[in-house]
Amino acid sequence: MEEQITPLEVSNAAPRRNLRWLYALPVAFALGFVVAYFVFVVPLQKEVKALKSELAQMGSAAVDVPEKVQRYDIPVDDDPAFGPADAPITIIEFSDYECPFCRKWHLEVWPRLQEEFGDQIRLVYRDFPLDGLHANAIASAQAANCAGEQGKYWEYHNGLFTYNGRYNRTAFEEIGKQVGLEMTAFTQCLDANRYKDEIEADYAFAANLGVQSTPTFFINGLALIGAQPYEVFRQVIQMELNGEIPR
Repeated sequence: MEEQITPLEVSNAAPRRNLRWLYALPVAFALGFVVAYFVFVVPLQKEVKALKSELAQMGSAAVDVPEKVQRYDIPVDDDPAFGPADAPITIIEFSDYECPFCRKWHLEVWPRLQEEFGDQIRLVYRDFPLDGLHANAIASAQAANCAGEQGKYWEYHNGLFTYNGRYNRTAFEEIGKQVGLEMTAFTQCLDANRYKDEIEADYAFAANLGVQSTPTFFINGLALIGAQPYEVFRQVIQMELNGEIPR
């Protein structure tokens, strides 16, 4: 449920901290769904698989929340945000428009969270293009940001995730027309690579923190990796609203 890059693909980013000491926070929930958990990136994928296997074996058994959990200070920066600035829950997502798991989350999970929690949640989208895997990851991020200049970021964002075809310049312009962009200004923005530095800064920040895969979420600073099911996000958000997770 996540796409990953190899160490080679982040070699140009700032050095990552050693995150092997980070621990996971498992959170059980009822009805036989997957055990929810908080976990941050562990460099060795064998450890990640072992953790997931252990959680799966736990089934729906109740698990005590530790007295302390790791929260990360992830700035919103000036990145696109959907929802009230004073919402009690802020979800910061590092994502890639060409990542199929990111698409799945935005089409299947995010609408249900909006329906249930409404103005209690705010989503901040930060770019983490896996250009080693996706040839148009950076270009699609630039297109969305260019649409944002005309106040159409989220319309374009949705257009990208619902587009049935390969991303390329023709596709970007087609989506722009569909959402009602002024096309001359939009194409000039694309030609100028106006958001290249901002996208690279988002990527470098996340890579320095240790992010290696998309999508990666931070729910009020709590790390959640991959396009986890709706039930996982709902459980984490509800516990956070209830004040059940230590700060």
